[in-house]
Amino acid sequence: MKSRFFLASALLLAGCQITNTVEEQANTTNKKEESPVQTPAVSTQKDTTKPVITEQVIVITPQEQDDVWQRITMQLAADIPENKQVKYYRNWYLRYPGHLKTVAERAEPFLYYITEEIEKRNLPLELALLPIVESSFDQFAYSHGRAAGLWQIIPDTGRRFGLEQNWWYDGRRDVVESTQAALDLLEYLNRKFDGDWLHALAAYNTGEGRVFRAIRKNRAAGKPTDFWSLDLPKETSGYVPKLLAVADVIKNQKKYGITIPSIANKPVVELVKPGTQMDLAMAANYAGIKLKDLQSLNPAYNHWATSPDGPNHLLLPIDKVDRFNRQFTSNGRQGMKVVRYRVKSGDTLSVLAQKYKTTTKQIQRANNMTGSSIRVGRHILIPVAMQDGDSISAQLATRTQKSHGSGYRTTYEVKSGDSLWTIARSQKVSIDQITKWNGFSKNKPLRVGKKLTLWKDSQSGAVIRTVYYKVRSGDNLSAIAQRYKVKVSDVVKWNQIKGQKYLKPGQKLKLYVDVTKVSV
Repeated sequence: MKSRFFLASALLLAGCQITNTVEEQANTTNKKEESPVQTPAVSTQKDTTKPVITEQVIVITPQEQDDVWQRITMQLAADIPENKQVKYYRNWYLRYPGHLKTVAERAEPFLYYITEEIEKRNLPLELALLPIVESSFDQFAYSHGRAAGLWQIIPDTGRRFGLEQNWWYDGRRDVVESTQAALDLLEYLNRKFDGDWLHALAAYNTGEGRVFRAIRKNRAAGKPTDFWSLDLPKETSGYVPKLLAVADVIKNQKKYGITIPSIANKPVVELVKPGTQMDLAMAANYAGIKLKDLQSLNPAYNHWATSPDGPNHLLLPIDKVDRFNRQFTSNGRQGMKVVRYRVKSGDTLSVLAQKYKTTTKQIQRANNMTGSSIRVGRHILIPVAMQDGDSISAQLATRTQKSHGSGYRTTYEVKSGDSLWTIARSQKVSIDQITKWNGFSKNKPLRVGKKLTLWKDSQSGAVIRTVYYKVRSGDNLSAIAQRYKVKVSDVVKWNQIKGQKYLKPGQKLKLYVDVTKVSV
């Protein structure tokens, strides 16, 4: 159902391999009986009894290409209008070619899978490029509107399309599950808008209700109701042109003089289902890969293990699946490490759960407990991380930061009596880091009032993303901090709010949000 948005005829390349066959042309109508022995004779007439061999023409189908980008571009059929918005975004991508190179690196493990799933549903291949517009293929992307993952799905929509979100797991960041949910949503919207993909895409960005209202408003005023004629929010008005622009650039790389790193047109990851809760560090050991690489492929898990109630599937490099299965089986299908703990005075299940980075329910499950009471001196079993797995995920936070530092950026104002040594000590960073982040030598004197940029490490387990929040009427610091699971004092510090009692509608706040804490 590629409908109005796409030129269906351009997608005929998706058929089987085409070859011309050898045809034998013979005149059988007036065929004469041949004698057993014939004497060759010279004749100027054309011998129609001989086969005519035509030249073979082999057409490589999209699925047979070496590069998955080429597989996609052969099936791109959208009509690219030459309007101001499309030109603006096309020029942006051409001005910053490094962006698409970064996108290609992030997309490498996932693009083949996404392309396969779109083809299975006979959907437009332009949709395979939607994560470029939504998240730049950052699997930990998080927006001010609380949208998460490659497909930037908001909490309510995620639940509506079957994506679980709890302390352990956020299905909006699960590449497999979120892809299915996003495609389900896009198919639903396409049906709602009678096959108009531009309307469907606009609704994916801003909601179907808003697009329907814009259509009704134009219809009542006797105006056209195509996407380009609708009065939509600024972000949505630029959303569809941005997708068309990136499709045009990727399809015509040679024309525009850019090169996007190729991605092999073959599966590179495979889904495994251990059937039990898995410690991520243990799973990485079984597979023979680094923990950070496992977490990068499985960004949905908020903590050190998969969800106890499922899902507990894992994406693994395809060449590591056999090793994982062998190791998992030879170790008795063990997925977790459990310690025997003697209860001390003052212990409660919630205190122990916090100490060992797990949940009360998980401890209850390990001990077949229905209540929450525990007795001093008794032993209980506590599932624990094989190693401090959460701390590894903090390393992933640096990929979209425009700095030499990690974690989040803060500012320190030099006071009278300060020196590099005292600042480094009080801020828990090194002198070398301060000079590197601020671009001056150790010998340069500090000036009172000078503002220094410092990068602070995030807490263990954090995956930090920068969110720019636009203050709305009725907002206050406490409500904003609670919504994004941050401290009021941090919001004040990050935005250098001094003696300001009230926030102003329209004011922009910079927040450093731990995406593993905002799933519920």
